[in-house]
Amino acid sequence: MRELKAPSVTTLHGRLDLPDLKLFYQVFRDVPLVSISHAQRLPMPPVNWAGNVHHGLPRDLLPFGQEARGDYLAFLGRISPEKRPDRAIEIATRAGLPLKIAAKVDKVDQAYWDQRIAPMIRSHPNVEYIGEIDERRKAGLLGNAKALLFPIDWPEPFGLVMIEAMACGTPVIAFKTGSVPEIIEDGVTGFVVNSVDQAIEAFCHLPELDRGRIRATFERRFTVERMADEYLEIYRQLGASSTERELRQVA
Repeated sequence: MRELKAPSVTTLHGRLDLPDLKLFYQVFRDVPLVSISHAQRLPMPPVNWAGNVHHGLPRDLLPFGQEARGDYLAFLGRISPEKRPDRAIEIATRAGLPLKIAAKVDKVDQAYWDQRIAPMIRSHPNVEYIGEIDERRKAGLLGNAKALLFPIDWPEPFGLVMIEAMACGTPVIAFKTGSVPEIIEDGVTGFVVNSVDQAIEAFCHLPELDRGRIRATFERRFTVERMADEYLEIYRQLGASSTERELRQVA
């Protein structure tokens, strides 16, 4: 990248709290970087942040539903310790509600599934494991749920499933870690909680949320057009800075 004549930018999508990454990025302090949440940046050494751009989705990818037709909670993601499907099962069970889990099991998480989650599902008749689903089934799962559970236990860089639920008008009950406070407007698009007890308490307040307002928030904050506009502005700024440096060198 340092040898390119044109300016470049790199978007970081993963977690940045791993020890090796800090050493790595110290070597490349000058490379323009884009984060997908401000929370993602926290573990990093001083680097050249060119901007922060939240993800966006096409407006018509997932349809809005004025009412949830199902009486269940949804969990969508990976079966992994940091995603905490065990928390989702506990929350739904204590709240007395069915839980639909749509998730894949990667090879690295097979033991966690076999030893922890599969036995929990078998012992809780209110829990249904659906497996992996496509976009069409995702729309139905999220759109008809009373709420999406996002009980993570790791520094989530973004969490795309949260804005997928918002596109459907479905509120999100999420644990306060990583990007969650940036994505979820507490009391508007869902509830940000610190414990299982708080998550269960949040169910009492779900009727206070307006699904139309949740969808409107998605359209204002998380469309692909907004994402593209923000990237274009970053590119313009980098291009202008590059031109200015070249003119100074010529002078």
